[in-house]
Amino acid sequence: ILCTATQPLLNSEILGKRALSIGPDQQMMPDVQKLFADLKRVEIFYRRKIGGWTIEEVANLVEEELSATGSVLVIVNTKKSAAALFRHIQENPKAKVYHLSTNMCPAHRLQFLQEIKDCLTNEQPVICVSTQLIEAGVDIDFGSVIRYIAGLDSIAQAAGRCNRNGARPQRGRVFVVNQLEENLEKLADIKIGREKAERVLEEFKTNSAQFQEDILGLKAMERYYQYYFYDRKEDMSYTVSPNSEAGRDDNLFNLLATNPKSVEEYYRVNSEQPKMFLRQSFMTAAKIFEAIDSPTQGVIVPYGEKGIQIINQLCAENDIQTQYRLLKEAQRYSVNVYCNQFDQLIRQKIINEVQEGAGIYYLNEQYYSDKFGLSDEKVKDMDFLSI
Repeated sequence: ILCTATQPLLNSEILGKRALSIGPDQQMMPDVQKLFADLKRVEIFYRRKIGGWTIEEVANLVEEELSATGSVLVIVNTKKSAAALFRHIQENPKAKVYHLSTNMCPAHRLQFLQEIKDCLTNEQPVICVSTQLIEAGVDIDFGSVIRYIAGLDSIAQAAGRCNRNGARPQRGRVFVVNQLEENLEKLADIKIGREKAERVLEEFKTNSAQFQEDILGLKAMERYYQYYFYDRKEDMSYTVSPNSEAGRDDNLFNLLATNPKSVEEYYRVNSEQPKMFLRQSFMTAAKIFEAIDSPTQGVIVPYGEKGIQIINQLCAENDIQTQYRLLKEAQRYSVNVYCNQFDQLIRQKIINEVQEGAGIYYLNEQYYSDKFGLSDEKVKDMDFLSI
């Protein structure tokens, strides 16, 4: 069962032999177009500026929307963008202002999400600046959403956090803006998605009728994926090299489909075809595949009394079973750091091992902000950990 409001064209001819065989009679909903129309709860405002929006201009839009709807969610593409905008608007006297990103440990994010939901429930003015982590699996309902431009699927997910329950007197307001300073050079998927979304959004401005007047409707989403898949069709085989677990040039699609190279090699060695029905290299493909293509290292952070307590205990504890229990607890108080940043933090002694050779690291308390999480600059005075 494939279930999403932004379903890719998995049966597209662009995918060639990788396409799924999905016909109209296999749709679970009898009238998808009507469903989209019935569930429309927001209006999209595409506000692209030549050169891009400055942080000051985004902050002004936040202020306007706060006055208009009482709650504003800003979703950006990078942690750097989130921190920069949050610092600019955090002292807003008219609302509580929150930051959400993976620089904060899960316990920290959950605490903030609950506080935000309480504000929304009690109709208290609230602003949240978040990375795209809020777009998946978070049931939350803002009056206005501002989305730094990304793929049309991401814009649709952002819109799902606006007037989510359809209980507001008017449709929610979703603004799509191109921010001046945001750098996506290291985020290829988001960058390509942004380029294709901009193309569709410009086409919509020229002739909205071809998209049935709905920029997040079926026609627009289909056009977006046509553009996206066409440019990335070669990437979707997921090539692997001789240095991988496969030991040869191949791709994950082959390994999980008919596995022709493995079958050919079997025939070369045994002079006969393999007798098993399932010839896929499931284990090899599983070892090669990485959901996140940039490796990270977990670092325990001193968030709240519990986070500090876990670090203290791990620094002093020698019993293996107790260490294992503490490590399980530490998952909720850990932040994943990319390897280059991890090495830099090690050199600067911002992170340290709990015990020599343990391979378990914790963050210096001076570098964890109660407002936005891990920082590479000091955010508080030294508070010695008692061991």
